[in-house]
Amino acid sequence: MLSNESLQSPAFSRSNSQASIDSASMEDFWREIESIKENSLGVQEEQTPAEAKPLDEGELEAEWLQDVGLSTLILGDEEEGGKALLSTLTRTQAAAVKKRYNTYTQTMRKKNKQSIRDVRDIFGVSESPPGDTCDNHSSQLDDTQEEKELPGVIKTSGSLPDDASFNITTLSDGSQDEEGSFAVPRSGSMSILETIPDVPAHSNGSADPGQSVQNAVSDDEYLEKDIPLQAEELSFEESYSEMVTEAPKRNKLKKSDFKKEDYVLPKFIVQKTRFGLTEAGDLSADDMKKIRHLSLIELTAFFDAFRIQLKRNKTEKVKGRDSGIFGVPLTVLLENDRRKDAGVKVPLVLQKFFQKVEESGLESEGIFRLSGCTAKVKQYREELDAKFNADKFKWEKMCHREAAVMLKAFFRELPTSLFPVEYIPAFITLMERGPHIKVQFQALHLMIMALPEANRDTAQALMTFFNKVIANESKNRMSIWNISTIMAPNLFFSRSKHSDCEELLLANTAAHIIRLMLKYQEMLWKVPSFLIAQVRRMNEATMLLKKQLPSVKKLLRRKTIERGVISPKTSKVLQKSPSTRRMSDVPEGVIRIHAPLLSKVSMAIQLNSQTKAKDILAKFQYENSHGSSEGIKIQNQRLYEIGGNIGQHCLDPEAYILDVYHVNPQAEWVIKPQSSV
Repeated sequence: MLSNESLQSPAFSRSNSQASIDSASMEDFWREIESIKENSLGVQEEQTPAEAKPLDEGELEAEWLQDVGLSTLILGDEEEGGKALLSTLTRTQAAAVKKRYNTYTQTMRKKNKQSIRDVRDIFGVSESPPGDTCDNHSSQLDDTQEEKELPGVIKTSGSLPDDASFNITTLSDGSQDEEGSFAVPRSGSMSILETIPDVPAHSNGSADPGQSVQNAVSDDEYLEKDIPLQAEELSFEESYSEMVTEAPKRNKLKKSDFKKEDYVLPKFIVQKTRFGLTEAGDLSADDMKKIRHLSLIELTAFFDAFRIQLKRNKTEKVKGRDSGIFGVPLTVLLENDRRKDAGVKVPLVLQKFFQKVEESGLESEGIFRLSGCTAKVKQYREELDAKFNADKFKWEKMCHREAAVMLKAFFRELPTSLFPVEYIPAFITLMERGPHIKVQFQALHLMIMALPEANRDTAQALMTFFNKVIANESKNRMSIWNISTIMAPNLFFSRSKHSDCEELLLANTAAHIIRLMLKYQEMLWKVPSFLIAQVRRMNEATMLLKKQLPSVKKLLRRKTIERGVISPKTSKVLQKSPSTRRMSDVPEGVIRIHAPLLSKVSMAIQLNSQTKAKDILAKFQYENSHGSSEGIKIQNQRLYEIGGNIGQHCLDPEAYILDVYHVNPQAEWVIKPQSSV
């Protein structure tokens, strides 16, 4: 993370609102910087960022709009995905998008590059007949237009102070924090949203916020029953940015001091709803792409609530190598690895590094402080680049020390850092203002959800591995503080020049973020329920938009039906369509489960309010093992909802299926191995 000139510890003033690194950890930090310099000679020339023209504010906002899946606003087309996304935004999310689109349009108008769509045209209410559009999720901005009564929409009117540097929408009553630490509704270059989607605060696809259970999930023990009284509760059902906006009305967030000597990260629990919890890998790739877009919008809105700008600088991009191991993009490595194993999610070479350390290095003192033999490390690097993909590298000759060194080099030499270093300044500002760790967790949670799939899966595997190292702290002397301090310059690196104090502040914040990831690993890779609910609404909106488009096939079929000339073949198809079959053959509250890999391949099950996914799995296990000498077991099998308003969703065994059924009655239900995609 530091430049080569930054090799002496500068004078640094600690802040009680900033995670502090003690003297022992600082020794680890500067030792790691020295090691990075020694091992990176000759690598820097290959990875020097290309000279890029600085981007103006409008171009930065255009990049942001593209990153969140709203390129349609720039291109001016009528792409369905962009429309569906806009229709599901919460109040704070809509304000964040509107603010950035206004900045983009104002910049483009000054340049006279092209005719730009007015923001009111984008958030305007469709004039289609009621019932044929997504009225429940539309927004209306035009003050001069006649206001339409939309179901479930809160209207806000009235002028606001015009001395704001940021335009942030809060609750409709426009309440303000007593200390002014949170953003309040203001008007600047644009008017406030008059009608925006009124998304339920507690929404996992259910309109009833009271459908929750007392079961809770701990960060240390996923199914822990006895929760300590001092543990603090987290909710994944309410939008984080909306929650922060409402915080002044509920209570004041306490500032947290970060001192190693007397500070322990608090224990959190997650309230389990009747829908259960969802891992990032439990959703289809298409739905996770939507989760990433929504997460970045939500993260931006979250920081907007604190008047903190996010990602104001151009992301550093270095052209990676096309072959080899080191300096190759994660996506390229995974593409090569999937020729050997189609289901791999983490680069195979990285898995080998984990394996070598776990075999003999977990109890080795200072395993990640050691630099290893420089000559051997250089030799192994060259051999890995040349032989790994051909499966010719001899792993037995490598010891755990060299594996640990090369693991750090692997991440340090990626074309772009594993985690987005451009977000660090925003985290620094957030931490300097001293909000509770819970707020920092929420920001980090959204950042994890916004990561590309390859980065997210790799980061999860890395944190799992490091927690194994930390579990042996009594022997290897590698605490959570040591690991986070040493890995900070390897996982959050910047090739830009910074002053020594700036570099140390960046490293200090990065180390604290890694500590949060290590402490709350079991929670950070679970998808917030409110984002899943938005994805469901996006899919529903997309289906509605598609139905509005005239289809020659539909018109012809309608003409045929009107004339009463329906062939036996056509009649058979119409009678056996999936939707018709579900409505006529399957009674309300009954679902048909398909298990193609089991001997009992299908079963109709009557649901009640207490039926859980694990109950259905147990029933199938009993039916398939009854009378069988083999005693078929389905421990690795999971229940999926497929189709309807979700692509694919692997259900939590504790999920109440009747609630899921009510949210997605058109879904098909399948039992299959969890690893199956």
